[in-house]
Amino acid sequence: MENFKIKICYVANTGMAVRFILFNILKFVKNQDYDIYVVCSSGKWIKDIEKEKIKVKTIRFKRKISPISDLIALVRLFFYFKKEKFNIVHTHTPKPCLLGQLAAKMAGVPIIVSTIHGFYFQKRDFWLKRKFFILIEKIAAKCSDLIFFVSKEDMETAIEEKICPPDLEKYFGGGVDIKRFNPERFSEGFILAKKKQLGIGPNKKIIGIVARLVEEKGYLDLFRAFKEVLEKFPETLLLIVGPLEPEKKDVINPEVVKNYDIEKNVIFLWQRTDVDKLYPLIDIFILPSYREGLGVSIIEASAMKKPVIATDIRGCREAVNDGKTGILVPIGNPEKLAEAIIYLFRNPEKAKEMGRKGREKIKREFDEKIIFSRIKIEYQRLIKEKLR
Repeated sequence: MENFKIKICYVANTGMAVRFILFNILKFVKNQDYDIYVVCSSGKWIKDIEKEKIKVKTIRFKRKISPISDLIALVRLFFYFKKEKFNIVHTHTPKPCLLGQLAAKMAGVPIIVSTIHGFYFQKRDFWLKRKFFILIEKIAAKCSDLIFFVSKEDMETAIEEKICPPDLEKYFGGGVDIKRFNPERFSEGFILAKKKQLGIGPNKKIIGIVARLVEEKGYLDLFRAFKEVLEKFPETLLLIVGPLEPEKKDVINPEVVKNYDIEKNVIFLWQRTDVDKLYPLIDIFILPSYREGLGVSIIEASAMKKPVIATDIRGCREAVNDGKTGILVPIGNPEKLAEAIIYLFRNPEKAKEMGRKGREKIKREFDEKIIFSRIKIEYQRLIKEKLR
């Protein structure tokens, strides 16, 4: 028994989610002497995960609802959990949260944990869609021993909609490596050299967004707003960092920028692992999303002392203090988006102050060490209660 290690399996929809959202958490938990496994769809990021000596099982999770594919995934998860006899299964992202927890319950996994990264339903949704997703969350919650939430508003919603009892809930929040995302790391010389490498002039104004290329992230609103900004500041550039997601029905075709006559001022950098080296280039960070759990890119940008413009939705409201660390604008409102951008360009001192206060907020509320501590405490509690 001296060599016995607690076996934990993390389940997420894609290798990308593991690599860009969970990676530091996995490395931390592994260093706590747990035996770590991951289940996700196959893809190019699997090798990065395996390099950390984390065992990966690939099971396909279709992004859209697909009864046959989802049933196959559920069965494969069940047999994998039965075979490996995990002590803890910890699920992330919506579909794996449902399928992963159901399979873990059926397989007799003693501890089942999920993390809610943002509910799929909104108050403005058509009632049938809303009721459907609430039902899904209720079914998943019946399997849970603990539910982490990245958003406090989602915790309140879960209680209001009777998704789960309060004693199952724990606040998780969002975490960022404040040493990596630290503007002091980057000199003026580095910034000028990086701009030159990307073909950007040294004095260009730059708006940046880091988000998947889907309509849900508010890109079409941003393109309309950016066209208006160019009328006032014609030399401004829009820097877009994010992957294409062809499986999503609202995927953005990059060619769409031509419809707005902004293509000469837009630079697509696609998915990157060096985003910490790109934030220093931008003047304003923007995320006009329609749905967020928290908005990881918001807290990264704030950690880099960048003023943030985001939509006034749950998740974003938690990451941005309106008027202090950034500006919140109404959802689906390109005019207000443009107005906020122009205001910050015309008031650089205010923008700088927002950036400074943003980093203070991140250090106080979203340092990843805080997240690590929450995970450590809850795992130890559950292990003591259910395994020993």
